[in-house]
Formats: sequence, structure tokens, C-alpha cells
Amino acid sequence: MATTVKNTPLRDSHARRGAKFTEFGGWNMPVQYKGIIHEHKHTRSAVSVFDICHMGEFLLKGAQAQGDVARLISNSVERIRVGQCRYGFLLNESGGILDDLITYRLEEETYMLVVNACPTEADAEWIREHLSPGTVFRELSEETAKIDVQGPRALEALSDAADIPLSRLAYFHFERGKLWEFEALISRTGYTGELGYELYVKSNAAEAIWERLLEHPLVEPAGLGARDTLRLEMGYPLYGQEMDEHRTPFEAGLDPYVKLKKDFIGRDALLRQRAEGISQGLVGLLLEGRQAARHGFPILRDGVPCGEVTSGSFAPSLGRAVSLGYVPWDHRAPGTRFEIRSGHRALTAEVVPLPFYKKGTVRA
Repeated sequence: MATTVKNTPLRDSHARRGAKFTEFGGWNMPVQYKGIIHEHKHTRSAVSVFDICHMGEFLLKGAQAQGDVARLISNSVERIRVGQCRYGFLLNESGGILDDLITYRLEEETYMLVVNACPTEADAEWIREHLSPGTVFRELSEETAKIDVQGPRALEALSDAADIPLSRLAYFHFERGKLWEFEALISRTGYTGELGYELYVKSNAAEAIWERLLEHPLVEPAGLGARDTLRLEMGYPLYGQEMDEHRTPFEAGLDPYVKLKKDFIGRDALLRQRAEGISQGLVGLLLEGRQAARHGFPILRDGVPCGEVTSGSFAPSLGRAVSLGYVPWDHRAPGTRFEIRSGHRALTAEVVPLPFYKKGTVRA
């Protein structure tokens, strides 16, 4: 039986603007408008808006919700204050990553979890199975649209539209307010490495907000292609490539988002892995030229396969190709050199510290 591909509330607007589409996570998404490199560079220098309506949103509410999020999520999300959000992981009992997500504390006993598109249904089932009897679970995905406004001039482009002073929003903080006449949750977060805001609005208001944003002379639309090259330059992982249920946060180098002093699903497995040793780790690889290594390309050391590329692309901000990939744990040091097999050609790559791009304004 064929699976129906979903459209976001902005699909018609994308088509009017000449977007090229691709299927991603079960959704028909714009991959580019004027071109990936143009959109990438515009985001690094001005402001781009991204349709991220395919993401899932869940509401958890009740006296036991704090304890539930503490048990479900690897990071200390239960300790954040109202108006804060925090990144973390849903893990299985083996410590594998079911999803990476951001948790928002909306009220003292109310949390919103923002999850990736592809595992939304599986996430919902997993979370429901592990909630206390009195905790209310509500899926908000159908009624919620998400628009990302990203770039070093994002504050300038968005300030006149918002009825709250956005300059007071610290990184990973949010406020409820209005964009023009529309209710919105405005979050100082993003996935590009630049100053930015993620806007959560009603689905039936999304197209009007999108069009109003694009009236600003600094703002242009960008697709998933540029979003991917932007996040890759920052070394940000993508679920389904750098992370999946067979990889742990330790292997992915994401230890800061795991708090072993508290109890959570997967903790015991992570403690065992740390004690027994980790066989592979994720690294950033800078290639010598512009040719990119793609997902699944083998990584070799002294001619012997030892790992695999998870993401790779030409990096427009650097003028060279970059990759993320898993290599033997003892060969993760910066300066270590590998070959990446691209058909009959060998691409030379060197481990470098992340992020690849170090001039982002994300914390400006």
C-alpha cells in the first residue's frame, strides 16, 4: 500500500515562488528556490526563512509531567524554567537514539516536545507507553506550523513584526507574543549556526505569516538543501544519518546532552558502554578539494575500510568539501588522515575540530 506524502500549509506558496520539491520524512518539501549555494550564502549574510512545518510537536501536562520528561530524555530538561528550552535525546533501553528533540517548558506542569518528522509517530507511541497515568499527552503537530527565520540580520527583519522586544530573548529561551495580529511562540533557536528564531504558529495562519515575512527586503526563502549545508558546516547532526537507534550519544560525540547523575531510559546501557569502551566515534572530515563524499561512502585507513561517511557536501562558506563520519575511536584526533572511497577515486580527508565554519552569529 502506497504511503501518502504530506504537504505543509506553505506548499502553494512554495510552488508560486518556483521551488523545486523533494520527499523528506514523508513530506513534500521545498529543496531549493534560486539555488542551494545562493540560499546558503544569503542565510550567512542576511536572513532566510525556512518551512519546517514537517516537524512534530507534543504537549505533556500534569503533576507528573516533570518526572516523566526527566525519565524520557537524556538531558536535564526537567530543571529548565518556564520560558526556557533544552536539547536532548529519546533513547531506547540499549542507549540508542530514537530521536533528538527540543523540550520547551511552557508552564510549571506543561512541556512541549519538538521532534523530527520521520520518527514522529514512533516517538508518540514510545512516549505514551512511558508516561505516568495522570500525565496528559496531546499531539499538536496538525494544528502547529513552524517557520524558521535565520541569519545575522534576523533580529532586524523580525523586530517590527513582533509585539515583544526580541533583543531580550537569550539563546534557548522563548516567549509567547504576536507577529502582526497572529499568536506565536517565538524561540531563540535554530539549525544554521546563525542568529535566528523559530516561530510556532497556528497552521491556518502560516501562509499569511510566511508571505508577510517575505515582504521584508532582507528576507528570502530557503529550502532543505541550504538547511543541510548550513547545519553540516556547523557539524550539527541529522537524525537518520549521524544518529539512529543503533548509535548512542557517546558515539556521536554528544556527551554534553547526557546527564548520567539522573535516572533516564538508556542510562544503564550508556554506563556499560563507557566502562567497556566505545569502538567508533563521529568526526568532522575536511577534504582536500571541492568534490563531496556522500552518505554511505567507505572511510579507509592505510587502505583498510574502517568507517563510513554519514553526511557530506561542498561547504559554500569554506570553498571545500566537508563530511561527518564514524571512524575507529582511537583515530579521532585532529590531524588524522583518511581516504574516502568515491567509486574508483580516493578522496583525501583530515580530521578537524568542529564546527567547520567558525564565524556563525548563533550566540550573537
